[in-house]
Amino acid sequence: MTVTGHVEMVALDAPDIEKLASFYAELTGWQIVRKEPDWIVVRTPDGQDVAFQLAPDHVAPQWPGQDHPQQFHLDLLIDGYEAAAERAVQLGATRLADGATWVTLADPAGHPFDLCQRDGVGPVMGLFATTIDAPDAKALARFYADLLGMEVGYEGPEGALITGDGWSVMFQQISDYSAPRWPDPRYPQQAHLDIAVADLDAGEARALELGATRLAAGGETFRVFADPAGHPFCLTT
Repeated sequence: MTVTGHVEMVALDAPDIEKLASFYAELTGWQIVRKEPDWIVVRTPDGQDVAFQLAPDHVAPQWPGQDHPQQFHLDLLIDGYEAAAERAVQLGATRLADGATWVTLADPAGHPFDLCQRDGVGPVMGLFATTIDAPDAKALARFYADLLGMEVGYEGPEGALITGDGWSVMFQQISDYSAPRWPDPRYPQQAHLDIAVADLDAGEARALELGATRLAAGGETFRVFADPAGHPFCLTT
């Protein structure tokens, strides 16, 4: 399988990145490893990076509907998810729904996330997966698997999972899916993936071959694309 690039990080949009980064760092136990005026990065113990990108005109998702869809969410692992959910609320989260072994909450910027039970995980949380909404989860999983050289580990009626290079990315089937229209703030991306490549020209050629669309943004070290479901992502060097 041809490897075009690898996931560098997932980035969540927010109007107050200091507040959101502090929330996740305190909740999860992850370390803040990079701070810039418009960008903060936290790192999990196994080296996965989650970033917070300044978006002054950010429109928060309103889960579970598709008028203001979530687009992305994080699945976090902890042993004792109910206690963790209570602590998340104390830190500024909003409880949204209860599952069999998980709780869905919204972070202070409105992004939903799941706290899932995993025996033996703690006190620092694990990042199980970044989950991306899609109208055709299997097709979007195959797009990213081909782009990243990852393996499709699961396909089912509710979605798909790809794994590789220390990351898991899930794709959630959404029947009435509403795509982002970046950079229109009325249809926000909510989050995006940064994908590191060795060569931007070769990376662009491969992404376009697989079905991506080049967007009118970028610079010397990055280019912006939309995947087949409309989610923006960046190729970076």
